[in-house]
Amino acid sequence: MSSPATPVTLRDRLLSERTWKIGSRVLLVVAAVVLLLFPLSPSASAQNTIILALVLAIGASGLNIITGYAGYLSLSQGAFLGIGAYITAVLTRVAPDVSPFVWMPLSGIGAALIAMLLALVTYRSRGPSFVIITIAFLFLVQFVAIEWTEVTNGSAGITLPLPDWPRELRNWPFHLVLCVLLALSVLMSWAIRRTKFGTGLIAIREDEGKAGTIGINAPIYKVLAFGLSAVFVGMAGSVYGYYLSFVDPIGMFSIIICVQMVLAVILGGRGTLFGPVLGAFLIEPLNALANNSFGGGNARLVLFGGLLVLLVVLLPQGIIPGIRRLLEKARSRDAVGLSGARLDPRPAVVVDRTAVAPRSSEPARPLLEVRGLHKSFGGNHAVDDCSFTVPEGSITALIGPNGSGKTTVFNLISGTMAADAGTVLFDGTELSRNSWSRAHRGIGRTFQITRLFREMTVLENLVAPLRDFSFRQLGLGAVSGTEAAKAEELLAFVGMSAYRDAPASSLSYGQQKLVELAQVLMLDPKLIMLDEPAGGINPTLIARMGDLIRELNAEGTTFLLVEHNMPFVLELCDPIRVLAKGRVIAEGPPELIQKDPVVLDAYLGDDYLLDQQSKTGGVAVVKGARR
Repeated sequence: MSSPATPVTLRDRLLSERTWKIGSRVLLVVAAVVLLLFPLSPSASAQNTIILALVLAIGASGLNIITGYAGYLSLSQGAFLGIGAYITAVLTRVAPDVSPFVWMPLSGIGAALIAMLLALVTYRSRGPSFVIITIAFLFLVQFVAIEWTEVTNGSAGITLPLPDWPRELRNWPFHLVLCVLLALSVLMSWAIRRTKFGTGLIAIREDEGKAGTIGINAPIYKVLAFGLSAVFVGMAGSVYGYYLSFVDPIGMFSIIICVQMVLAVILGGRGTLFGPVLGAFLIEPLNALANNSFGGGNARLVLFGGLLVLLVVLLPQGIIPGIRRLLEKARSRDAVGLSGARLDPRPAVVVDRTAVAPRSSEPARPLLEVRGLHKSFGGNHAVDDCSFTVPEGSITALIGPNGSGKTTVFNLISGTMAADAGTVLFDGTELSRNSWSRAHRGIGRTFQITRLFREMTVLENLVAPLRDFSFRQLGLGAVSGTEAAKAEELLAFVGMSAYRDAPASSLSYGQQKLVELAQVLMLDPKLIMLDEPAGGINPTLIARMGDLIRELNAEGTTFLLVEHNMPFVLELCDPIRVLAKGRVIAEGPPELIQKDPVVLDAYLGDDYLLDQQSKTGGVAVVKGARR
C-alpha cells in the first residue's frame, strides 16, 4: 500500500531553492577563477578560443535581454559587434596615436543608438516578420560598410595597429577587458531582471496584449531593451576588432556569428542569467572543432543545424532550465503541490449592499460613458450601436446571453481591440487607442480566461503593472522595495500571501482569479472591469470574491462586471445593463431587470421567473417593462 502524498510546503521550496543557489554559486566562483587565469595556459589556440568565447558570451548575454526576456528572436545581434568594431577602427584611422581601447565606450554608445533606431522600425513587428527585418538589417549594414568607402575603406577593410604593450603580456589585456565587459553585461542583466522594467519585458514575452492592459508600454520597453542589449556588444566589438587587427564587412557582419549568439541563448536557457554565457562557452569550442577538424564551411553549418534540432527535441528550454526542472521533479515526487493548500483566512467583511453605493436624490455622475460602439467581424455585428454609462461609485453589471457582445465591449473599452465606430469617455475625456494609456488613466481589467504571466512568480505578476510611465518607475525593485511591499499587502488582502514565490502556472483557476484581481489593484484603478469573476470557481471563492468587491467598492472603487451567475449579480450589482445582439436592450436596478419581459424573452427566460416564484411562493406580476 502506497504511503500518502506529502504536501510540498513553502519551506520545502525555499530549502530546495537555497540548495540550488549554494551549489550554483560555488560552481560560478570556480568557473570565474579558471576563466580569469586561463591566459596562463601555454596553448595559444586554447587562449584564442576562450577570447572568442568571451566575445560570443557578451553578445549572447545582450541578446538575452531581447530574446530571453522580451521574447523577440533577433538575428541582428552580430551586426552590433561589427558596428562597434568599425567605430573603433574608423576613429583609430583619424587618431592613430590614441589607443583603440580609448574608443571602446563610444563604440558601445554608437551601437546602442543604432539598435534603438532598429527598434523604432521593428516595434510593430512580431514573429517571422521581426526575424526577417533583423536579418535584412544585418545585410544592410554590411552593404553600407562595403559601399561607404570614404569612411570604411570598403571591402578592403581597415587595418588596426598592433598592440604596443610588452610581448610578455601576450593576450592578457584583451582577455581581462573582455572578462570585465562580460561581468558588467551579466550584472546589467541581473539588475534588469530585478526591476519593474525586467518584469515588464517578461510580461511582453508571455502575453503582450495582456501586458498593455496593466500599463506596460511595449514600444518604449522594446526600444530601451534594444539599446541596453547592444551597449556591451558594441564595446566587445571594439576589443574584437583590435584583437584581430583587421576589420572588414564580410567577417564583421557574418550571419554565422548571429546564429551562434542565438544558439548560445537557446542552449544555455533563454531568460536565465548565466544560460547564454554557458551556451557561448560550449558553442565556441564546437566551432573551433568544426574549423580545425572538419574544414569549417558546410560542416560547421551542419554541426550547428544538428545542434539546434537536438535542442528543440531534447532540451527545448535549455540546459539550466532543464536541470532545474529535473531537480524539482525529483524533489516533488509523490508530493502534493503547494496550490492544493487552503487560502489565507481573511477577517469577515460585513458590508451591506445598500450601504456600498448610497443613493441620493442626485444621480451619480457617469465615470464611464460608452457611445454608439460598433464592431464587426466580417458580416457579424458583434457590437451594434452599444451605448451605456457606468455611474461613479457603482457596481454595474453587463449581462446577456452568450454571443451578445459583452466580452467584445470589454475589449473595446480596455483598448485591446479597436472599435469600427463610436467613442468611450472616461471621467469626461475620450480615451486614446492604446491600452497602456487607459491603464495609466485608472482602468484595470481581468479576463474571462485568466491571463497571468505563467513563468513569473505570483509576486512578480503583481509588481509588473505600471501605474504611469517614468524612468523612476521602471527602475523600482521587483523583489524588494516599495513595489514589492505593496504587492505583498495586496496578496494578503486577497488571501494569497502563502503563494508569494510560487510560479503563477502552479495556481488553481480560482487562485489565479484572486491574483489577477490583486494585479489590477496595483494600478490604483478608479474603474475595475471584471470579466466573469465568479465563473468556474467554487462557492467559497465566489463568496470571497463578492466580499472583496464590496469592500473595495465601499472604499470608492467603481466596478463593471460581466457575469452569468445571476444570484451573484442580483445580490451585488446595481445598476444592471442587459446586452443582446450587441446593443443594450434594458437597464435599471436588479428588482426591475429580473421582471422585465424583454430581458426574460432575450436572456433570463420563463424558467427563471418560475424559479423565482417557487422561491418566494408568490405570483408573478410583470410590469414596468423598460427599454
